[in-house]
Amino acid sequence: MTKTDVAAVLDALLTGQPFGVEASEVERIDTAAAHVLLVGPHAYKLKRPVRFSFLDFTGLDARHRALEDELRLNRRHAPELYRRLLKLVPEGDRLHLVAPEAPGAPVEWLLEMVRFPKDAQLDRIARNGPLDDRLAEALGRTVVALHESAEIRHDKGGSEAMTAIVAGNRMDLEALRPGLFEPDRVARVDQAAHTALARLAPLLDARRQQGCVRHCHGDLHLGNLVALDGRVVAFDCIEFDEDFACIDVVYDLAFLLMDLVHRGDVRAAWRVLQTRVELADDLTGLAALPFFMALRATIRAKVEALGLSDPPEPQALAQARRYLDLAAALEPPPAPCLIGIGGLSGTGKTTLAKVLASRLRPLPGAVVLRSDVVRKRLWGVPATTRLPAAAYTAAASQRVFDQLWSDAEAALGAGWSVIVDAVHRQPGERRALPDLAARLGVPFTGFWLEAEARTLRARVTARRGDASDADAAVVRAQLRLETGAIDWHRLDASAPLSALVERAGAQLERAGIRCDPSTP
Repeated sequence: MTKTDVAAVLDALLTGQPFGVEASEVERIDTAAAHVLLVGPHAYKLKRPVRFSFLDFTGLDARHRALEDELRLNRRHAPELYRRLLKLVPEGDRLHLVAPEAPGAPVEWLLEMVRFPKDAQLDRIARNGPLDDRLAEALGRTVVALHESAEIRHDKGGSEAMTAIVAGNRMDLEALRPGLFEPDRVARVDQAAHTALARLAPLLDARRQQGCVRHCHGDLHLGNLVALDGRVVAFDCIEFDEDFACIDVVYDLAFLLMDLVHRGDVRAAWRVLQTRVELADDLTGLAALPFFMALRATIRAKVEALGLSDPPEPQALAQARRYLDLAAALEPPPAPCLIGIGGLSGTGKTTLAKVLASRLRPLPGAVVLRSDVVRKRLWGVPATTRLPAAAYTAAASQRVFDQLWSDAEAALGAGWSVIVDAVHRQPGERRALPDLAARLGVPFTGFWLEAEARTLRARVTARRGDASDADAAVVRAQLRLETGAIDWHRLDASAPLSALVERAGAQLERAGIRCDPSTP
C-alpha cells in the first residue's frame, strides 16, 4: 500500500464509519510514526508508512509486525490497556474492522487499546506542578516491578552498546545545521561522555553478565506513564528495535529521572530513585546513573533540534538547548559526601533526611539509608509491617548497622552521596560513619536531633503507615538509656522544619558540602 493509500484509509477512519460512529466522535492524534484515533472508550493505533534511520514502516507487513510486537510487549506491564489487533477489510465501498482470523485481505492493521483520560498522563499532571510524594513513590514501584519482570538479555547492552550511542550522539549533533548549538558545548558534552565511558566500561560489561541488561521499556518518560486507580502504568514501550529496549535497567530509569529533573521536579526524581534504592539491591548501578542521564538528555537535545523549523521557533530552540545544558551539568558528577542523622525516635530524623537528600548532589540527590527500612528488608517483610521484639535485640540491631555501613560504602564507592538515618544511640555507631568517610576520602557531617520527651511521644503516637515500629513506650525506654558524649552538630528538632533545614544546610555549606536551597 502506498502512502496515498494509507492517507485514504485514514480519511475513511476519520469519517467514523468503520467504528460505527459519527465523524465528530473521532479524535485524531499524530506522532512521528503513528496515528492514534480516540473513539468512545477505545483508542486505535495505526502505523504511518514512514522510514527513518531506525525503522521502516513503509510496507503493510512491517506495520502489521510492529503492531503485533507492540501488543505483545506492552501487555507485559499494561495488559488492562492493550486489547487486541484488528484488520481493516473492504466490503464494497465501505471498510470494516474485523478480527485477524476473519475472512478478507487487510488493507491496514489497527491496534485496539483502552482509552484513558488525557489528564491521567503523568506529563499532563506534571504541567500543573510537582508530582506529589505518593504518586512519585508509586512511580518508583512501577519501575522496579517492570524491571524485575523483564527478560534478561546477555547479548545486548554493555560498553559496546553505550559506545555506539555516544558516537551516534556526536555524529547527529554535528550534522545539525549550524547555529543551533555552540560547537564548544557539543564538544564538552561529547568529551565528558567519552571520559565517563572509559571509566565505566568494566562496570557496564560486568552488569550485563550479572543480568542487569533486560528487555526494558526503552522510552520511559512521563508522557508514556499514566495514573490509573491508584497505580502508575507504563505504556507505549519501544517495539521497533531491540537495541533501543534491551538495555541496562538503570539506563531505562535514567530517562525518567532526567525527564523529571529537566522539568524542575528534582524532589519527585529523588523519590523515584529512593524508592528503587529501597526495593532493588543495586547500589553499584548508581555509578553509571549520571552518565546515563547525560546520554538521555543529549538524545533529547538532538531529537528536539531535528524537529525544529527553519528558522527555528525561539521557544523550541531554547528547549533543545536546555537539554544539552542539562547533559553538561550531569557529567562529570560532583564528589559524594556522607551525612549521619541521629536522635531518639520522634525527633524527625527521616523528615530532615528526605528534605536534605534532594538538595544534595549528584542529581537527583543523596540516597537515604534508613535503619527502620533496612531492618524490615533483612526480615523479608514490607516496610510498614510491624516486627516482633526479636527483631530489636542487640544482635539484630548490630546486623542492621552492619548492613547500613556496607550499603553506605557501596553507594559512596559508586560516587553517590549518602545520608544514614538511625537513632545512633551508641557512641560506636556514631564513630563508624566518620571513620568510613575518612577511609573513602569523602567529607562527613553528623547531626544530632533533640526535643522534649512530650514532643517525641506525641510524634511517634501520631505516626501512620511508617516503617518505624517505635511508640511512646519505646521513647520512654530510650530516654532512660545513656548516649555518651555527642560530638555531632546538635539541632533543636522542635523548631519548624524550614528553620531546621536552613540550619543543617548552613552547616553543610561550612563543611564544603553543596546543599542547594532552590530544590523544592
